[in-house]
Amino acid sequence: MTTNGSNHVDWQHVSGRRVIVLGSTGSIGKSTLDVIAHTRRTLGEEAFPIVALTAQSNAELLAVQVREFRPKLAVIGDESRFAQLRDLLGDTETELAAGHDAILDAASRPAEVTMLGIVGAAGIAPALAAVKRGGIIALANKECVVAAGSVFRKAMHASRATIVPVDSEHNAAFQLLDFLQSHAIDKVVLTASGGPFRSWAKDDMASVTPEQAVAHPNWSMGAKISVDSATLMNKGLELIEAHHLFGLPPDKLGVIVHPQSIVHCLVSYADGSTLAHVSAPDMRTPIAHALSWPRRMASPSRRLDLAALAGLTFENADTGRFPCLALAQASLQAGGLAPTILNAANEIAVHAFLARRIGFLDIARVVDRALSAPNLLDGEIEDLEQVLELDSRTREFANDEVGRLAA
Repeated sequence: MTTNGSNHVDWQHVSGRRVIVLGSTGSIGKSTLDVIAHTRRTLGEEAFPIVALTAQSNAELLAVQVREFRPKLAVIGDESRFAQLRDLLGDTETELAAGHDAILDAASRPAEVTMLGIVGAAGIAPALAAVKRGGIIALANKECVVAAGSVFRKAMHASRATIVPVDSEHNAAFQLLDFLQSHAIDKVVLTASGGPFRSWAKDDMASVTPEQAVAHPNWSMGAKISVDSATLMNKGLELIEAHHLFGLPPDKLGVIVHPQSIVHCLVSYADGSTLAHVSAPDMRTPIAHALSWPRRMASPSRRLDLAALAGLTFENADTGRFPCLALAQASLQAGGLAPTILNAANEIAVHAFLARRIGFLDIARVVDRALSAPNLLDGEIEDLEQVLELDSRTREFANDEVGRLAA
């Protein structure tokens, strides 16, 4: 986007790039709109015209966003909040809608970029609707790839959509990988901060509270993703996502703990070269990259001052203290139904922990029991309906396990 070292920007590229933000009131959605607002302050209100904004239940924030960004469509997933949204926005020209089908409609509308910021399995159907329509899919929902990997890959190959990952690690890998020389890729290593309990003994983690688990040392994220980071499940899910996004076998994927969260990914090649992607821990950096890809543009993200860093350190991940990572690695190796079960059981367990129904270490226990349940491991997945059916059965099983642990 920037040329000849100046602030000149290819205006046509930005002004003509329509954007849909699915999950606009969540962490990724708010950061996306922050990047767009920054661009508009520089280039004018016509930069990145918004086609649609969607939220699940936060009608108040959605209404504030609608008044600022003036999308053509605003959708609230929770139909019981529609009357509130209509009262807040009845004097605007924005089309208002509610419910799951309305979110799918928003995802299907013509746009150059769709930011998929819906958390969890709820993002699967909207993601597939957006992929089917085409354009650039800025993918911030790893669960839709983990839970519906084969279905998602089929949809990717059948459409003209381009997936630009927004997770910092996958976005880094996307920038580093030389897809024209895939035969020469030795290893893709995703970095993990280690979370707030990186140096804790496993026994001490039994008393961890939700407040401690969501206090990530480097990143500002939603509660569910923060807990996943604390258990290292987040990194396991990212390994599975990388397998599907980049077509790499499990033996070419790895994890290393890097507490500073400055290096986001390392890619090693057959000639002995290792390339690293380095940036400050700020989600607005990969978001800006995805919004403007294949060009680059200015963003409001933090800048990296290498001289100010005390040092960069790396260590192996301890799967003994963090069994969720081991469970995810085993699911990646097993393939088939295992990743779908892993994702659904983990969502239930994390929500139960956040609700103080089970302990921090019980999250791995619930997931392990679901992955060992013979009634869940039967069959194959070939379409979205089968994904959602297995997801539902796994959630029922995991809820029963939560009940047993909470009793």
